[in-house]
Amino acid sequence: MRLVTEVRRFRSDQGLRPGQRVAARLVGIEATSLAGHEERIRSLLRLTPPADGFAASASLAAEDITVELDVTGTVDVAAERRRLEKDLAAARSEAEQAERKLDNADFTAKAPAAVVDKTRARLAVARSDVARLEQRLAALVG
Repeated sequence: MRLVTEVRRFRSDQGLRPGQRVAARLVGIEATSLAGHEERIRSLLRLTPPADGFAASASLAAEDITVELDVTGTVDVAAERRRLEKDLAAARSEAEQAERKLDNADFTAKAPAAVVDKTRARLAVARSDVARLEQRLAALVG
């Protein structure tokens, strides 16, 4: 489920239509418990086997499998890089703001526990977003 969720999230982030077929290589699947389900996974994710001349332009990892996708021609890599950098800057800003609040002794001492907990949760989500976006940027070829 995690593999399918991650690839679907990536496809959505890339602006790919749900039914749009994309060539992909599933690196490492043969060493996992999902090896016998490769065809079903490809069908669920609308992934076609790589053809001659396959060149991965993006990749992501989940469940010990690296999914290498050829989204050349379907994604404007420069525009996607700009969008990811903008989202990354916003996530970093959110994390810094939450960290500043939590580092402030007056805030943690005087604010209701629910507010402090909510700020901690915001920080955790922001850090997770930063890590995910940094990974996406690193995987974006071009």
